Amino acid sequence: MTIEVRVPQLPESVADATLVAWHKKPGETVQRDENLVDLETDKVVLEVPAPTSGVLKELKVDNGATVTSGQVLAILEESAAQAAAPAQPAAATAAKQATPAPAAAKAAAPAQASAASARRDEGSSQKLSPSVRRMVGENQLDPGQIAGSGRDGRITKTDVVSHLGQKTGSVAKQPATEARQPSPAPTVPGSGRGARRVPMTRLRARIAERMVQAQTTQALLTSFNEVDLKAVQELRARYKEKFEKEHGIRLGFTSFFVKACIEALRKYPVVNASVEGNDIVYHEYYDIGVAVSTDRGLMVPILRDADATSFADIEKSVADVARRAREGAIRLEELTGGTFTITNGGVFGSLMSTPIVNSPQSAILGMHKIQDRPMVLDGQVVVRPMMYIALTYDHRIIDGREAVLFLVSVKESLEDPARLLLHV
Repeated sequence: MTIEVRVPQLPESVADATLVAWHKKPGETVQRDENLVDLETDKVVLEVPAPTSGVLKELKVDNGATVTSGQVLAILEESAAQAAAPAQPAAATAAKQATPAPAAAKAAAPAQASAASARRDEGSSQKLSPSVRRMVGENQLDPGQIAGSGRDGRITKTDVVSHLGQKTGSVAKQPATEARQPSPAPTVPGSGRGARRVPMTRLRARIAERMVQAQTTQALLTSFNEVDLKAVQELRARYKEKFEKEHGIRLGFTSFFVKACIEALRKYPVVNASVEGNDIVYHEYYDIGVAVSTDRGLMVPILRDADATSFADIEKSVADVARRAREGAIRLEELTGGTFTITNGGVFGSLMSTPIVNSPQSAILGMHKIQDRPMVLDGQVVVRPMMYIALTYDHRIIDGREAVLFLVSVKESLEDPARLLLHV
């Protein structure tokens, strides 16, 4: 019986997707729920699993093609082995009753080891994220030979890079007659120097489009302030172990900044608003985007109704969506919407920056590196853990007054965290 493998239903906001790569070839056996192909949309990579076990009979779409919801991707010939499944227990019982001769057992050992290796390889391939799977395929690597350091043994991009480094090192030790000669890099005409040209992924192209759109359609301006994080650091140190024991998650800085921004948004709702035509839309809810850096580009998962979410739940949600965004397992609906965004360049060492608004939102807060600096307090020079914060905003609807007072509110909440409990 033949079965059609189709493009899953895409969300309303997504018109089409690009077929990134097939993971099976015609004639190969596939298992039920095994990923057959990756489809890339503007925001996420979707995996299309096999609806049943069988043999891949025909591919209807090539790599790089644009596909739409419901389009036929491949033809799968359903396996007849499932019908014979009830006979397997009897066969297994018969096999147990027969005692193989020592020579036969010895001869069967290599085959058993090979089968076990194949199962390990199959298990490893199931743990590959789309970006890692693509990297493994492009370098013709065996996933079973790569040690995974990620969660549940998942192979990460760092693991692949490390494996490639070891592999390259072993080649370098071979005799010169056996060493593989590297292929010459393509050259730019007339330059005489090597260069490499690769097309943008759909995500990178979409990021570029949205950034240019924000710059050309909004009147962007950035205001700065600085925050003394000594009180937050002391609070985290005081309750660190108890918080983690009680909630199963570390108490980070993100939840403090999310809560501080919500308090400031309550006071200055225009910062939480957006422009639609000649109207200003004031959002009476707080869906906060938290920017996450991934191998494929920047993603902004949304924390829905963050004002009604506890510190622990914010930390759990951020950790969960960040992990799934990097693994390519995040859902498209988790990246849509949002009324305000927070981005943290400090994790990469940035001391100051001017972030770009995530349109159609009207503002974004940039966090930066915490650095000890001398500060004058009560006439005395003291060393404090300071952070510059930046608010980029659409000056069409947000005046400098609201922007500056918003930053002051965030600063006051973080320098006196008790305000977050009292909503003052």
